[in-house]
Amino acid sequence: MPFFSKTPGGITHLVVGLGNPDRKYLNTRHNAGFIAVDEIAASLGTAIDKKKFDALVADVTLAGERVLLMKPQTYMNLSGVAVEKAASFYKIPPEHVIVLFDDISLDVGRVRIRRKGSAGGHNGIRSIIDYLQSDNFPRVKIGVGERPNPNYDLADWVLSTFKEDEKKAIREVASHCREIVELMLGGNVDKAMNLYNS
Repeated sequence: MPFFSKTPGGITHLVVGLGNPDRKYLNTRHNAGFIAVDEIAASLGTAIDKKKFDALVADVTLAGERVLLMKPQTYMNLSGVAVEKAASFYKIPPEHVIVLFDDISLDVGRVRIRRKGSAGGHNGIRSIIDYLQSDNFPRVKIGVGERPNPNYDLADWVLSTFKEDEKKAIREVASHCREIVELMLGGNVDKAMNLYNS
């Protein structure tokens, strides 16, 4: 692994939740990543509300590391723009970028942690891969459920809001994301997988 010197702000990792910024997208399936990082921030007694790198950010300490929590404001399909700006500024390698995002192949409330991988059809992840020129970043997939039927428009599905019972399941997952991310930051990805992959 190449040596990366300490960075201007001392920030060593990015923890990025994916979503769309407009209020109308607030509780949609595609915003599961936003919901998760907001919950991490809330558990630390802060909010992700500073504007920087085409994103809303919060500078926090997790697992002894100085971390930038991020919610890109570039809309899902250009998530990589904001991530690359922050990664470039702080000289953060892809393996220190943890991304939380929605996954329609998992039931609502399920989680799947991966060390790296392809976009798997997710436009936000594809954008990050394109801008970082690497797929070697860990991610936390948050299940938002499959379409009711194969003919259901995919965009309509991911932009639909969670039902009441689903909101409870998503909140439950979000409440575990701080521990998941802390394990990953501490180099315990396998432990995080064993505890939370479903």
